[in-house]
Amino acid sequence: MGLSLSRDGLETQQHVTLTGGSISPCQLKTVRRRPGEPPLIKGWLPYFGEALNFQKDPLGFMKTLQKQHGDTFTVLLGGKYITFILDPFQYQLVVKNRKLSFRIFTNKLLRKAFSIEKLATNDDLNDELHVCYQFLQGKSLDILTENMMQNLKQVFELQLLKATDWATAHLLEFCSSILFEITFTTIYGKGLAGSTKTFITELRDNYLKFDDKFPYLVSDIPIELLGNVKSVRKKLIKHLTSEHLAKIQGRSEVVQMRQDILEKYYTHEDLEIGAHHLGFLWASVTNTIPTTFWAMYYLLQHPEAMAVLRDEIDHLLQSTGQKKGSGFTIHLTREQLDSLVYLESTILEVLRLCSFSSVFRFVQEDLTVHSETQDYCLRKGDLVAIFPPALHYDPEIFEAPEEFRFNRFVEDGKKKTTFFKKGKKLKCYLMPFGSGTSKCPGRFLAVIEIKQLLVVLLTYFDLEIIDDKPIEASSSRFLFGIQHPASDVSFRYKVKS
Repeated sequence: MGLSLSRDGLETQQHVTLTGGSISPCQLKTVRRRPGEPPLIKGWLPYFGEALNFQKDPLGFMKTLQKQHGDTFTVLLGGKYITFILDPFQYQLVVKNRKLSFRIFTNKLLRKAFSIEKLATNDDLNDELHVCYQFLQGKSLDILTENMMQNLKQVFELQLLKATDWATAHLLEFCSSILFEITFTTIYGKGLAGSTKTFITELRDNYLKFDDKFPYLVSDIPIELLGNVKSVRKKLIKHLTSEHLAKIQGRSEVVQMRQDILEKYYTHEDLEIGAHHLGFLWASVTNTIPTTFWAMYYLLQHPEAMAVLRDEIDHLLQSTGQKKGSGFTIHLTREQLDSLVYLESTILEVLRLCSFSSVFRFVQEDLTVHSETQDYCLRKGDLVAIFPPALHYDPEIFEAPEEFRFNRFVEDGKKKTTFFKKGKKLKCYLMPFGSGTSKCPGRFLAVIEIKQLLVVLLTYFDLEIIDDKPIEASSSRFLFGIQHPASDVSFRYKVKS
């Protein structure tokens, strides 16, 4: 492998710390920070930089750097120089700058995580797949909402509504099982009678093994050093090839259109089609599962919040002439779900507390970013990032930001959308789904799915937490998505009499 000149002054083989190489004294060469560039924090570890300190306490570490260096600074993290912009009034400088590419960053991630190669060299394929996201909005979203409710009904009628006595479960496992099944059957459809459950169970088990290693997959650690994740990924891809998907009926519009496009650019037998579907499936469930876990966990820990949500749901059911019978009889449209302001506020509060997603852009050429306070030079090949947790935990914006307050996003009985910093109204005050062109296209469906499951659980079941202990979040997914719990928690449920 050729030599590369790195920002911290080491001229050495790429990823030498991971491939067993060593750095000789003759390879050291001082490279100074250029005039006009943000403060640079490299740490003392070559390549890794401040990655270990960052992973221990991402938010605390970022706040410390903010106090020391201001709202803009560059950090060496795992071989990558990332310039963080923490001033929410400067976010648009990142989101709207055409010299900062989301596509280049994403294509590299897709290649590492899912083994998708063609997107990096084919803009037409990128553009056509992007058009598919129209089927996650409007009337198509209404169809998905209806199908998802029917699939949820089937899951509950076959399994959970039989729990007339207390049944015990682990909350994360419980959420994973339900959400993976209803997401897959809603988006991809169902197989032959009797085979769907076995297929989905095997797919889910392999998916969870894959997802557990995802933070390492998107790093520069060779996949061969990550246990059996390469073989697990291969199994998942094979399950989602054109040949296997042809056996499934009832696929959604968005999946059908994606499949049609993929077969224009690949042969029918190409395994990379399965890799595309794995990426889409991963994006559909990876954050929905932990978000639902945390919503349930906080509600179980705060019975006063659960009581308000139950009352809101009961009021809606009564106003729409629906009665809670012995079976699964409720049916709520997207508009009716959206009218549940305390339910939505609860989900938004969970996203505020638990989302560590960041907005990344790749610097395509040396450039100067002009802000109201100071201009900064950015270097070609670096990354620029917005770190929303710094916003979400800002006490000037959110009072007592470490606390769970289910009604934080409700004001005078309506959704609260006005928040301030330094006396100025914030355009961006909650960013769990990214921003600009990179904003998650499936965010509406994800929130609807969480709402549906919470409505069903709160309507039909008595719920109690068993492990009455504080659960900490794992920092393994810092910068990527919703934090997972460091451990699972036991709870019990039974059908209301």
